[in-house]
Amino acid sequence: MPADTPSATPTPTPDSRPLRVALVGYGAAGSFFHAPLIATTPGLALDTVVTGNPERRAQAAADHPGVRFADSADELWKRADAFDLVVLASPNRTHVPLATAALESGLPVVVDKPLAGTVAEARSLAALADARGLLLSVFQNRRWDSDFLTLRALLADRDLGEVQRFESRFERWRPQLKGGWRESGDPAEIGGLLYDLGSHLVDQALTLFGPARLVYAESDTRRPGAAADDDSFIAITHTSGVRSHLWMSATTARLGPRFRVLGSTGGFVTYGLDPQEAALREGLRPGEGTAWGAETEAAWGTAGTDDAVRTVPSLPGDYPAYYAAVAAALREGTAPPVTALEAAAALDVIEAAHRSARTGTTVSL
Repeated sequence: MPADTPSATPTPTPDSRPLRVALVGYGAAGSFFHAPLIATTPGLALDTVVTGNPERRAQAAADHPGVRFADSADELWKRADAFDLVVLASPNRTHVPLATAALESGLPVVVDKPLAGTVAEARSLAALADARGLLLSVFQNRRWDSDFLTLRALLADRDLGEVQRFESRFERWRPQLKGGWRESGDPAEIGGLLYDLGSHLVDQALTLFGPARLVYAESDTRRPGAAADDDSFIAITHTSGVRSHLWMSATTARLGPRFRVLGSTGGFVTYGLDPQEAALREGLRPGEGTAWGAETEAAWGTAGTDDAVRTVPSLPGDYPAYYAAVAAALREGTAPPVTALEAAAALDVIEAAHRSARTGTTVSL
């Protein structure tokens, strides 16, 4: 685990009423991930959605009857006493100014990844939250993927011996551009896969194997008309000695394993993606009678050696655990599930990856 500690100890909320949550943004992140997870977490209530888009308002009202609306985040700061938490599911360029405004208004904040465009901005936000005694957490939901939880259990039991190499991939086959700010070449938009999928991949690697010492990266823009990186690779040498190799791509016609982990006594290989994102996009919700986060047996990974391989039953994925931990942090003053300093450590690696890819050198941290 990274050595970073929480940036602040939130002041517990004494009463038992539901914590009132304002959600900024109702695009894919807000509607598919944050809103349903907030609405189904005991102790949280989705109170207000900030969007000026009439179609998104209509969708939010249908998805969450009784929810209120605001046209802009500025309306939240004017009545900050009406909320207990602000969640930012808005475009990347807005994360720092909106998180700053929320904290200065006295409101705890959850920010979708990436927290910021630079490590300096992330650490500045962490310092502000610490000075105000407020929760500042980053939505790194992939820490609660089924395959990741399964791998953590294998590592805790030392089933693979001493880990030597960690390979992790988020690969897609999307030869046509989708458009939008995520594919923009404007640095202010904080787009490209190093910031998008790379935020998850780097966070998982640091969570499993600790701080990075060296970073080497290759980053390309391959699709016709693309302006931001869409095919990138990061190699991390951790201070623990483990080497992480991370791939993120929109141009992969044949997908590799999601994880391949090689240790001194065995390895672990698994393919495919955790089922929770697909379930949320289909309109399913945690606690609605399904085995939430459970992978089919066909999706289970394998461990061992080529001479003695065994199937490893997958632990259920658990995205709801993130917001349950946020609620506990606000109620009881426990540590946030993901801290701003942990997000800053991942951004340190991503900044180094951009620098390495630009110069063709290995960067020391």
